[in-house]
Amino acid sequence: MSVAIAGAGAFGTALAVTMAANGPLTLWSRDTGAAEEMGRTRRNSRYLPEIDLPAEIAVSAELEPVLAAETILLAMPAQSLRGFLQEHRARLSGKRLVACSKGIDLTSMTGTATSIAEEVPDATAAILTGPSFAADIARGLPTAVTLACADAEVGEALQQALSTRVLRLYRSTDVVGAELGGALKNVMAIACGACIGGGYGESARAALMTRGFAEMQRLAGHFGARPETLMGLSGLGDLALTCTSELSRNYRYGLARARREDFDPNATVEGAKTAEAVAKLAWRHGIDMPISTLVADVIGGRLDIEAALSVLLSRPLKEE
Repeated sequence: MSVAIAGAGAFGTALAVTMAANGPLTLWSRDTGAAEEMGRTRRNSRYLPEIDLPAEIAVSAELEPVLAAETILLAMPAQSLRGFLQEHRARLSGKRLVACSKGIDLTSMTGTATSIAEEVPDATAAILTGPSFAADIARGLPTAVTLACADAEVGEALQQALSTRVLRLYRSTDVVGAELGGALKNVMAIACGACIGGGYGESARAALMTRGFAEMQRLAGHFGARPETLMGLSGLGDLALTCTSELSRNYRYGLARARREDFDPNATVEGAKTAEAVAKLAWRHGIDMPISTLVADVIGGRLDIEAALSVLLSRPLKEE
């Protein structure tokens, strides 16, 4: 099974580094200059400057080698994915396409694997998601993630082809649960970052994580996700990682907002757009999502963090 990775950010590069152990692959960067530099220096100086790229990785700014592969990992921001699929729909038809980003598209209100299924119906859609930092994967540290594909046979083939000695893939057929778990935990990571950045303490963060997880279960369950999926790597596992570590961009973004510090405007913070999408979905379907809605309000400038906390604390007391 030939494999290529579209997207040479931190996560796409890290996946290329670990999967190179399975054989040659192509890593595509949309930035010609960055692709040439990576090919020459064998390093991604912007995202993973201390990691050497194995010889098995061919870095290219040309899409042709990627589109020729049987299996393509789409490691690009969730808000950019649909446009890429639409532009290259004909060439992607019949491929095995694996979404590697976590978010909800603001236009279609769908997760990344669902976007693939809708835009390229002749392809087989899957998603790779779970508790994983690019730096850990690239350094060869043990990592376990979920590979969700509605086609169980293809899912098993992808599991075998993409797993490595240190990257362990657990397969699932619950695509909706996997994509929503990964998307929603980013929103909660922003909330937890704001909690710590605002000086509200570890106990408050634990409460936000727990009640945030309840929100994740409510929304995902509404759309047919299985409860055990949210209890697994793509839900609870990813939530625990990104709500407690400054390696998470979403968590760092929440920290910066609470501390009124500048944050890199070029950094992809998937949870920011996803919070807006979740707030709309919650309103549209009548689902109680107070933390997600307040995160959207803070990001949108409609509330400050102190006012958002006041709203949460003034909610009626109820059973857990």
